[in-house]
Amino acid sequence: MDLSTKIRAIYDYPIDGIIFRDITTILQDKEAFSESIDQLAELFKEEKIDLVVGIEARGFIVGAPVAYKLGAGFVPVRKPGKLPYDKIKATYELEYGTDTVEMHADAIKKGQRVLIVDDLLATGGTASAVTELIEELGGEIVGLSFLIELLGLKGKDKLKGYNVKSIIKYEGN
Repeated sequence: MDLSTKIRAIYDYPIDGIIFRDITTILQDKEAFSESIDQLAELFKEEKIDLVVGIEARGFIVGAPVAYKLGAGFVPVRKPGKLPYDKIKATYELEYGTDTVEMHADAIKKGQRVLIVDDLLATGGTASAVTELIEELGGEIVGLSFLIELLGLKGKDKLKGYNVKSIIKYEGN
């Protein structure tokens, strides 16, 4: 199944010049949703994954079922103030300012093999911050798996040295 045909493009959202890639159309289609999870899991099925890390919020939607398919646990990475226990955090640069992500301090044990899953790779800032959190806890990053990659934003450049794979690739933003 060509999943790119299932993605809705919304022009000039959230600002002029941006094409927002809306995955809700995949999520609503039971065959497309199932296929997207199967394809994401397939990318790393030969690896022994202990944990899948999903990035808030759409990374939860695709990451948790990928973890299930791979027989792995699931760890959420959240925006500040959402996790109830001891946490670690990483701050990263945005075009105009900074943002922060957090993970429970006991979420990953040293040596565990981790796959990061998210819906979209754009500039790579968030994913790069998540790699910092995982490595701070001693996790071994097996790879990063994305449903969509926006090639024009060069997110892979921030993730050099990691095994980065995506299913759907769009030129531009």
